[in-house]
Amino acid sequence: MASAFFWRWPVRFKAELMNAPEMRRALYRIAHEIVEANKGTEGLALVGIHTRGIPLAHRIARFIAEFEGKEVPVGVLDITLYRDDLTEIGYRPQVRETRIPFDLTGKAIVLVDDVLYTGRTARAALDALIDLGRPRRIYLAVLVDRGHRELPIRADFVGKNVPTSRSEVVKVLDFGFAVSQETSGEVAQRLAFVGKSPVQTRLSTLSHPHEIQ
Repeated sequence: MASAFFWRWPVRFKAELMNAPEMRRALYRIAHEIVEANKGTEGLALVGIHTRGIPLAHRIARFIAEFEGKEVPVGVLDITLYRDDLTEIGYRPQVRETRIPFDLTGKAIVLVDDVLYTGRTARAALDALIDLGRPRRIYLAVLVDRGHRELPIRADFVGKNVPTSRSEVVKVLDFGFAVSQETSGEVAQRLAFVGKSPVQTRLSTLSHPHEIQ
């Protein structure tokens, strides 16, 4: 398997929180919990929040298809214009694609993101989603809940609860990325505490993308 990543600056890891098998088990459990909460897959859809929530949403959908034998639709949501700090992030913020290829009305929607922190991203995602339709129910699924909430937001499905300080950064580290017309990628391979600044990564393609589990 050929993959590579490059750091923009030196970074020291404080701790590895989840390795690839642990992440896979956490997402598999979340997939089961989602189906159980919805009492099946009827009317169920997943929406990944840019950027890290998208590959996680596709992975959860794939797991559901494996054990339920039914495909669950997946959408992509950009929340940039709904952020409450929009005036602070630049004169021309980068707006990415929102793609919801199904009607939201009457559906049970699971918003998917990698890390739940202050709750502001989830709040923006709720506003963005409701502007597009009126779901029957909205759930929130995250790989990691690190606490320090600033808004009354709670995740319905959590892979791992991780106590952190505000000065720490929880980051999903990518060791491979597979892009196709239907999916935005595969799930990252490791989760770690890093320094006070987010890590920037550049990814190469995989010779065998399905090796990521």
